[in-house]
Amino acid sequence: MGDRDWCCIDAARRRRVPRVPLFVGSDDTPVGSVARAHLEALGRWPTLIDVAPDAVRLRAVPDLDARLDEVHAALRDDGWIRAWRDERFTLWQPRTMRALAAIERAAARFWGTLTLGAHANGYVADDSGRPRALWIAQRSPHKPTDPGKLDNLVGGGVPHGQSPFDALVREGWEEAGLDAATMAAARPGRVIVLDCDIAEGLQHEHLHVWDLPLPRDVMPRNQDGEVAALRLVPVDEALALAATGAMTVDAALATLDFALRHRLLDAAQHARLAERAASLWRTGDAAA
Repeated sequence: MGDRDWCCIDAARRRRVPRVPLFVGSDDTPVGSVARAHLEALGRWPTLIDVAPDAVRLRAVPDLDARLDEVHAALRDDGWIRAWRDERFTLWQPRTMRALAAIERAAARFWGTLTLGAHANGYVADDSGRPRALWIAQRSPHKPTDPGKLDNLVGGGVPHGQSPFDALVREGWEEAGLDAATMAAARPGRVIVLDCDIAEGLQHEHLHVWDLPLPRDVMPRNQDGEVAALRLVPVDEALALAATGAMTVDAALATLDFALRHRLLDAAQHARLAERAASLWRTGDAAA
C-alpha cells in the first residue's frame, strides 16, 4: 500500500463543474454555488430567485422554507435534484453558522451549500491501548448514494436541529445498535473539509470525525436496514481498503485521519500523507 493509493485525498477537492456563487438576501457572503448548467432551470421563479450569469440570489422572504420546498419539488420532478431523502438539512450562513432555512437534504448538493457530517471509527485496542482492528460497515445496496460500498462503523449527515455529536449518537444506534452510554466514549478527531463534485451536485461538507473504542465482546448490529454487513477487520487490512478505494470518500478520509492521529503508518508514509491531507483539515484542528 503506497501513499499515492489514497485517492480520497484528491477526490475531496475534485472540482470540474463550472459554478456561480449563491447568495441569500442582501448578504454578500456566498452560502453556496449553483452549476452554470442549472441557471436556466431557475428562471421560472423570478419572485424568489434572481438569476444572473455570474451569481444567483435567493430573496430573504419570511416563508423561505416553504417557497424552497416548492422549488425543490419541481426540480426533483425535472431530474435536477437527485437522491431525494425527505430529510431536513440546515441552510447555513457559513461565515457565522447562522441557520437561514431548513431544506430538503438532497437540495443541499444542488445548491452547493454547507452540510455537516459525523463519522466514528469504531475500533478494538490491544492490551497497550493501540488500535488493532476497525469495525467496517458495508452499505446497503439500496442506499441512494454509494450503494454497497464500505463505510465507517457509524457515519451520516447532520440533520436540521441536531449537532454533529447528536447525529453521531443517533446514528450509533440506527447503524450499529450502540446505545448513548456506549457512544459517550467517542472522542473527537479532526474536522475534514470536503469541496468536490459528486453525482448529486457539489459536496461542500465539514466532516466531524470521532474515535470510538469498543470492548472486544461488543458486537454491533444494524437496526435500520441501511447496513448490509458489519465486520471487525485488522488495522492493516482496514487501511488497505480505505487506501485503494473500496470505501466511500468520506469513510476513507475518516479512516486516514484515524491512522494519522494514532500513528498506524510507517514514519515516511505518515509524513507524506499528513502533508497531502493537511489542506483538508479545518483551520485550528490539531496537526498530525
